[in-house]
Amino acid sequence: MEIGYFPGCTLHASSRLYDVQTKEVLGELGIDLRELEDWNCCGATSASKTDDFLAIALPARNLGIADASGLSEMVIPCSACYSRMLVAQSRMASNEKLKAEINEELSEKVKGDIKIRSILEVMIPKAESGELAEKATKKLKGLKPVCYYGCLQTRFPLDIPVPDDVENPQGMEILLKALGVKALDWSYKTDCCGASAAVNDADTAIRLMSRIFKDAVARGANCFVTTCPMCQLNMDAYQNDVGEACGISERLPVYFITELIGVAMGKPVKELQIDRHFVDAVGLLKELDLI
Repeated sequence: MEIGYFPGCTLHASSRLYDVQTKEVLGELGIDLRELEDWNCCGATSASKTDDFLAIALPARNLGIADASGLSEMVIPCSACYSRMLVAQSRMASNEKLKAEINEELSEKVKGDIKIRSILEVMIPKAESGELAEKATKKLKGLKPVCYYGCLQTRFPLDIPVPDDVENPQGMEILLKALGVKALDWSYKTDCCGASAAVNDADTAIRLMSRIFKDAVARGANCFVTTCPMCQLNMDAYQNDVGEACGISERLPVYFITELIGVAMGKPVKELQIDRHFVDAVGLLKELDLI
């Protein structure tokens, strides 16, 4: 099965390990990824703060390339990219004038044919069919994760149908269950980590992350699991700052869902690049005899 693939800037930079894991894990599940040719930045959170037209035009160019690819669907692992692409596609579908204005400047025109899917949407059918469990040679016993979706995975500035519960999504829980893991219930799975505010308003970002961190520790979690590279980077890179500010001594690894699936499939740590985290992500796996 071949589908389009939009990695976005982060998966080619600070979260390159996520790109590696995505290709490894989806490949094992029989999903071949065809990366879009000559893709560009979708604008993420920056463009929408600067210029509304630009915030639509940037992802629109990628949508035009995807529509011209001949593929019927495209997976986008990054929550910010996923959100911007869906919003741009929806805005252009409901505004013919805007669509014509943007298409006039594009060599590959936006038609609106490509189906945009998150990484969870692509993998959940593999869990429901039993294929994921068959590929997982090791049960991840001892993990007590909280699933952290962040604010971009299910909530949009437009009325866009979401294939999950907006306030209490369950996609990662479904995948983890197939790996023999029961995720913990908690209250902050869709709260904002501060996103890019971690760079220009660190105090606000640390305050937001402290609420997330405190609740996870209070629930007895021993790790976070996420699909959003911004959430993963913030909660991983700033965890010491948050812990010191809150008086929390615990440090919890922040895994991408692809890392845990890769471990369950028996893939080596170096291959999955799990040793590239700020907060040690290898120690817990060793302690639980999972690697």
